[in-house]
Amino acid sequence: MDTHAHIFQRDLPLVEGRRYSPDYDAKVETYLAHLDRCGLSHGVLVQPSFLGTDNDYLLAALRRYPERLRGTAVVEPTISAAALDALDAAGVVSVRLNLIGKTLDDYAAAPWQGFFTELARRRWSVEIQRGMEDLDDVVAPILDAGCDVVIDHFGLPGGEIDPVNPAHRALLTRMAHQPLWVKLSATYRSRSSLDQASRSIERLRDAYGHSENLLWGSDWPHTRFEADTDYDAQFALLEKLLPDPQERRQVLVDNPARLFRIALAGE
Repeated sequence: MDTHAHIFQRDLPLVEGRRYSPDYDAKVETYLAHLDRCGLSHGVLVQPSFLGTDNDYLLAALRRYPERLRGTAVVEPTISAAALDALDAAGVVSVRLNLIGKTLDDYAAAPWQGFFTELARRRWSVEIQRGMEDLDDVVAPILDAGCDVVIDHFGLPGGEIDPVNPAHRALLTRMAHQPLWVKLSATYRSRSSLDQASRSIERLRDAYGHSENLLWGSDWPHTRFEADTDYDAQFALLEKLLPDPQERRQVLVDNPARLFRIALAGE
């Protein structure tokens, strides 16, 4: 299972203040062809930041391929319970907070806590894109509200996860006893070499005491890095990062099926 990919068309309305504007289409059928070629049964589509809270294109794909796809939406914390129920029925399993370059809110405040409680009631997770330097401050109140938290792209550590760094160490300590997940994805966004990414995984294993909270995502179509990598390269990298076939199956199959409540064939 691929837990992190994006779909879009260049003619969709884009939000103001975006960091990226696509000049090509990344269609769901192209994505499914990548899954098929790599022998992957399911994918989780993540709403791109440049489309804001208009999840219609994502939802259309989920409704078209309900047996294979789940979704991570972007919504306002003031969204109604009825709107959350509609997203849930369409196949949305989580929401994303893309906090890159943003001033952090008080996520322990009542509006946010009420929102997270509604997500927890539906057993949705909260996915966060943010660098590790203040990530522990973000995840703590979300975990306190009862949500599982998924950290995008290794936590964007800027090279590798370093247990000597106090901010990194705080997250690693939390992983031992709280439902915190990490996506092994997009090493290029942290300028991580193979050795650095491998050491990061080793430190995550040590923190958890296992590999049961690790996920894999292709980050297709690799926005802003399209010239540097592709789907096949990212899938091949996983074999280098996780050379043990049993652990690789756990990250690709067992872990995401448990988090996203996906019933797999034969189970």
